[in-house]
Amino acid sequence: MTTLEYMCSGRKYRNLYISFFIVVVVVVALLGCLQLAGLGVGGGADDARLSLLAAGSWEEVVVGSTGGGGIGVVSEGIPEPTATRDDCHYYNCFNVYRCGRSGNQHLSVYVYPLKRYVDEERVEIKPMSREFYEILDTILNSEYYTRDPQDACIFVPPIDTLNESNLRKDKIAQALATLPYWGQGENHLLFNLLPGTAPLFDTELGVARGKAVVAGGGYSTLTYRRGYDISLPVYNPAHQDQPIGRKPASSRQWLLVSSQVNLHRDHMEDLEAQLLDSTTQPSDFLLLGRCHQPHTNLTHRCSGTQVHHYPGVLWDAKFCLVMRGGRLGQTALYDAMRAGCIPVVAVDQYIMPFSEVIDWREASVRIYEEDLPTVLEILKRDVSPERLAAMQQQVLFLYEEYLSNMRQITLTTLRIIADRIFPAHARPLAHWNTPPLPAAPHNPLFLPLTAPASEGFTAVILTYDRLESLFQVIQTMVQVPSLAKVLVVWNNQKKAPPQASMWPKISVPLKVVQTRENKLSNRFYPYEEIETECILAIDDDINMMTADELEFGYQVWREFPDRIVGFPPRNVVWNNDTQSWKYDSEWTNEVSMVLTGVAFYHKYWSYVYTTQLPGDVKQWVDDNMNCEDIAMNFLVANLTGKAPIKVTPRKKFKCGECTSGDLSANEAHLVERSQCVGHFTRVFGTMPLKTVEFRADPVLFMDNFPDKLKLYDNMGSL
Repeated sequence: MTTLEYMCSGRKYRNLYISFFIVVVVVVALLGCLQLAGLGVGGGADDARLSLLAAGSWEEVVVGSTGGGGIGVVSEGIPEPTATRDDCHYYNCFNVYRCGRSGNQHLSVYVYPLKRYVDEERVEIKPMSREFYEILDTILNSEYYTRDPQDACIFVPPIDTLNESNLRKDKIAQALATLPYWGQGENHLLFNLLPGTAPLFDTELGVARGKAVVAGGGYSTLTYRRGYDISLPVYNPAHQDQPIGRKPASSRQWLLVSSQVNLHRDHMEDLEAQLLDSTTQPSDFLLLGRCHQPHTNLTHRCSGTQVHHYPGVLWDAKFCLVMRGGRLGQTALYDAMRAGCIPVVAVDQYIMPFSEVIDWREASVRIYEEDLPTVLEILKRDVSPERLAAMQQQVLFLYEEYLSNMRQITLTTLRIIADRIFPAHARPLAHWNTPPLPAAPHNPLFLPLTAPASEGFTAVILTYDRLESLFQVIQTMVQVPSLAKVLVVWNNQKKAPPQASMWPKISVPLKVVQTRENKLSNRFYPYEEIETECILAIDDDINMMTADELEFGYQVWREFPDRIVGFPPRNVVWNNDTQSWKYDSEWTNEVSMVLTGVAFYHKYWSYVYTTQLPGDVKQWVDDNMNCEDIAMNFLVANLTGKAPIKVTPRKKFKCGECTSGDLSANEAHLVERSQCVGHFTRVFGTMPLKTVEFRADPVLFMDNFPDKLKLYDNMGSL
């Protein structure tokens, strides 16, 4: 064999070996994938993370017969079902020492590997519903999931108990008892949306479950173990393709709509009597019932011969009546909230969903069943238009935050349990019930701890037609060492600004910008002429300030560049008589605002004010020609969570030479300012202003030292 033949032969066998090796690797990989799919696990025999994808090939577990069918009568080798402990509460049935074992104050939840539980004839005792899939999938992909049962605080069985009507309760109880960590149900969590069976429809899950915690729908005060069980909404998956109803309550047609079918005869008589009452207006009440063929009761409701689409008809209702049906808990509550309709709950003894943390007084009207004949009178008398709008907003917040789908319902359940177990880390009830603030723009600034002194500041002076005081302010400003530029915002469209020769001759650049409209918000426009980081907003009538005061104010701002630093302080106080916020201009130690008639702030806030101020705040300011300073204080406090800085004790900021037409001279000024505070609070969704008792003074300011030893000797005083 020649050398060339030998090399060719070796190459042929080498290629054969490589091909064989590749085939082996592919086969092994395929076998591994098939094995994982067959077991329904994703990283170990005790991990259920991928089991939802392999429902048809789960391991089967045969649940044996109990012989006599009762608790305590079992065949040899079969675990005994655990009788339900109706006396359970957090301190006698829950083992808190299982929680936080890893040293962190964090809830950990273990989901048993998913299996098919079948009887002796290989018939599945309870096929898994889509909703229960979603519950398990939410837990498996949540921050609470742990794959280590030794680290678990809560155990979730893979057995669907959501609807008791189609449960084989003896087999379910037997299956629960076979779980390896069952321990009489200690620290186990079961989910049940529809308790009871016809004709009685009990209000609790009728499965022998030992000490297990039940997150259930339709609890009554007689069966709910307060602080132990969790009350869920009765979820309705039928209309999830329908959008959420956001039509304002004030523009809806009906005051009250009743859309449930199969109501008790006595309740129907009470409602029909109100329809016949002479004081009932046509738009007051719409009473709906079943429809005849071809309309289905799932998507239609009828009032006489009128056919209404369901749940679309709820979008035109301010209030939706929720009453008991066969079960205490009804999907009518869920449907009403999804439609943005305020529920009127006339169900005695009903435990509202997540009532442990949700304040339903802010989002519903509860009446006794005996008061049903006067429900229209109650609504007209007790719910003002203002409260109606606030309640609708709360309804939509609660629905979207906690009730909108099985994922939100599951996560809310786990958060409540976590708050019980780790109360030091629990969210306050106000947090559970307070809608988040309107989307606040993210602050992209990475401000230094102390702003550089070399840059100086730009004085932005808003003026209309007060030339004498304006020129005095400019002459004062030029004496401030850190002044870099003066920008005059000429807010008068009827009169042109003076010629250049008439302006004071100063040592720094002076620019004049004439606006297109007379708006107070022009003061905060991010003009391209502003090149410094710091802006001094100052009115054209603030001619009593000294150069030392202004220089000291700038130096204070350099230490607090993300805050408003200014001189005239104001405060807001809560008025118990009117149940509203009041603007307060009294001279006190408390400060929650500094007026931007003379205040330093970062130019970024001008950008945010102009482009991203929430709601109609900017329009309100421009329409009312007032409160732009309050709006700026709200904005900065809302984004930083910090109070402004008050500088020096100067009390008088009155312009002695200004005309009586000054805005602040109006007697109704304080009333208007209080109205601004109230409106801004509603738009922001909260009162963001922080009240402090703080004032920045220069060193040696109040000490009895010669003025020549003080850096700032010409400071205002009380």
